[in-house]
Amino acid sequence: MTPRTWAAVALGGLVVALLVAALLLVPWSRPPAPRADQLDALRDLPQQEVARGRAFHAALRPGGYGALLLGLAVALALGLTPLGAKLIGLAGRPFGGHWIAQAVLGGLAVVLLADLLTLPFAAWRHAVVDRYGLSTQGWGGWATDVLKSYAITAVIGAVALFGFYAVVRLAPRWWWAFGAAGAATLVVLLSFVLPVLVEPVFNTFAPMEQGPLRTQLTTLAERDNVPVRTVLVADASRRTRAVNAYVSGIGPTRRIVVYDTLLREAPPAEVVAVVAHELGHAKDRDVVSGTLLGALGAAAAVVALYLLGSWTALLRAAGVESIAEPRAFALIVAVVTVAGLVSAPLQAFVSRQVETRADAHALALTGDPVGFEEMQRRLGTLNLSDPDPPRWEYLYSATHPSTVERMAAARAYARETGR
Repeated sequence: MTPRTWAAVALGGLVVALLVAALLLVPWSRPPAPRADQLDALRDLPQQEVARGRAFHAALRPGGYGALLLGLAVALALGLTPLGAKLIGLAGRPFGGHWIAQAVLGGLAVVLLADLLTLPFAAWRHAVVDRYGLSTQGWGGWATDVLKSYAITAVIGAVALFGFYAVVRLAPRWWWAFGAAGAATLVVLLSFVLPVLVEPVFNTFAPMEQGPLRTQLTTLAERDNVPVRTVLVADASRRTRAVNAYVSGIGPTRRIVVYDTLLREAPPAEVVAVVAHELGHAKDRDVVSGTLLGALGAAAAVVALYLLGSWTALLRAAGVESIAEPRAFALIVAVVTVAGLVSAPLQAFVSRQVETRADAHALALTGDPVGFEEMQRRLGTLNLSDPDPPRWEYLYSATHPSTVERMAAARAYARETGR
């Protein structure tokens, strides 16, 4: 068989593996809490807080969707016209058009241009967050975090771009196979590395002081059979008044992280409820499942791009001869951008299902539906959530159940268990 035939077979196998993994790992059968309970929960919330949350999200919406549309327009303009290929060629010209310069500098130029053009919308978001009192960060701190984000993207991007196009040159007929393996490996590697190396770039972490709350959290993890290495406190207050906690890392790197804002704003029972939810993700190996699905998806995407490379009209529009050449990177970005926008509702749905399962785990682990509901009420108020967002927005992009869904789930649990 030819490499192209093998690629088609490999893509079919990867898609089947992705579907099987999704069917086995994603809790598809978890319906949302009854709508009647959601409406009751909405009526119980202070209407002033509801109005403030909705006004906050209404103020964010133009900038958010403006950035989305502009990012799409830039990706299509660079990828489906010769502009992207010319930009990449221009970036490599000072180095004699060497493939490494085109691949790394040209690829980063494509990504950076889109980021720079959408930067005003990011600034808009910061201004809105600051106006509503959710941010504790000035413009200097915000700009520093933006630069840090760009630097991390540049480092990871440079390594990935060099590795990908080096493989293309070393194995011009079979690059898709090595590239798919490399993409899957990178996804797995980042799952281990990001919590340890990247999180400290944006926050300082300190061990939680010994005391009743730390004991409660470690005991909760032991009772849940979820080993954690340590319990840390993140200095989130230097940037935001939002509250949160999470469990990050896999295996030996797993740790409970609590925002200092949460410790300041919530009583211990509600902190325990938040951590119980996060332990649910670790208990059900949601990070591992997400990593596996991401690795299979990344591998399938590389093979699909290889097969897409035979579409002559697409290559002609981009002004390139092969999708494997560095000058075609803008075309790859355009394809990936469109695929991401199209698949966003499915990704959001999967995320909501996983979060719903973690909520159920927290309720069962703590046996405290009252504390859980109060925690969700407090999270929604302090984080300026829209407790019951517009249906179209919820279906397209909501990664978590709404506040009223989560409050209703607590009430349903209390009704079923008599607690």
